[in-house]
This record gives sequence, structure tokens and C-alpha cells, in this order.
Amino acid sequence: MTPQRIIKDSLYGQLARLTKSVAHPKRLELIDLLCQSPKSVEQLAEQSGVGMTLASAHLKELRQAHIVDAQKQGRHVIYRLACPQTASLLVMLRSIAADCLLELQDALDKVNGSAEPWVQTDGPTLLRKAKRGEVTVLDVRPAQEFEARHLPHARNIPIAELAKRLRELPKSKPVIAYCRGPYCLWSAEAVTLLKASGYRAYSWPEGGANWIANDAEAAREKTASGS
Repeated sequence: MTPQRIIKDSLYGQLARLTKSVAHPKRLELIDLLCQSPKSVEQLAEQSGVGMTLASAHLKELRQAHIVDAQKQGRHVIYRLACPQTASLLVMLRSIAADCLLELQDALDKVNGSAEPWVQTDGPTLLRKAKRGEVTVLDVRPAQEFEARHLPHARNIPIAELAKRLRELPKSKPVIAYCRGPYCLWSAEAVTLLKASGYRAYSWPEGGANWIANDAEAAREKTASGS
């Protein structure tokens, strides 16, 4: 075996190590959850629907591949993404899967149900309209995730509280609801509830992973331009 072949095998081996670490549905979900905010293993286990032992095992795999970091805070171990490029990887995988897997598109249609997407689909347009007060941007994630990161001009009403707090939202303008991203059901649930109560409501498909990926791309472009 030539020295060049040994080097190439080593390089591809390290790449395979990374892809192997994320090649599990629950690990991808854990990454998505950590794109929303840092979380304890207890929170991650509950929100991903697995037991503590299994959640810890998945997090160990991700930590060994340097996908996530962990820090002890009091009695809890808090996990967070090790680098923003992880969010970019998740966004890219979702995009490729949406283009290539018909089964995924069928599943997404079921998730969205009757929730119509925001008709003006680019983010800058949405943010301009929100800044001018032409739409209400509604974040239906838990308060912890909203406090960690959210869209500008958004207001937070967790989905569990929405039915009791509808009066806080004006009916005079459209409500654009978002949650954790395209695989989260909360925004579709919110749109269904809002429409039934007489609101013009739409869903917005992006979430924490998209925002981190966008920020990382902007930082790369800034570095490349030397500004």
C-alpha cells in the first residue's frame, strides 16, 4: 500500500466516522433539539421520546465525534452544539432528502396538514413585514428556546398556552407561526387553531438549525471578503 493510499484511507475514515455518528434518527433529532437551545440530558431524553440511558448513549456518540459539547452545571450536564457547521449539515441533509425521497415529502405533507405556508417565502421579506408591523410572527416553542434564539420581532406563546392566550394576537393582520423547523408539528397545530378562531394564519418552515446555518454562512462570507 502506497503512502498516498494510506493517507487517503485515513482521511475518508475520519469522514466516515463523522457521518456514522449522525447516522441514526434519534441522534439527528438530538442535534435538531440542540439547535434550539442548550439542554440537559433530562430535557433531551424527554423531548426526543427516549429513556435517559439511551439518550445518554446517543449523546456519548455525538460527543466522541465532536458534534456536541457538554458542561456540568450544578447537578445537571448541559449539552450544546460544538460548532455551527453541525446545523449547516442538518439543513443540507434535510434539503437533499426533501429533493430525493418521495417518502419524506409524503411525511412532510402529513405533518403540515392544512397549514398553508407563508406565500412570500423568503426570510428577508418576512422580517421586513414584521418590522413594519404588517404581520405577527409567532414563535410557539418553549420559552427557554425562544430566549436562546428567535426571529427578530417575533413574540412567544408556547403551543401549550396558545388556546388560552389567543386574545393577545390581533386579528387585523396575518399570523406567521413557526416552531423548531420543518419536522416539528407545533406550527401546523398553531395554524389550525388560529384559523378555527378566525385568524389569517400561515406556517413558516425554518427553525434554529436554519438560523445557525445562515449565521455561519454569513461569517464565512465576511471572512472570505476580508471585511
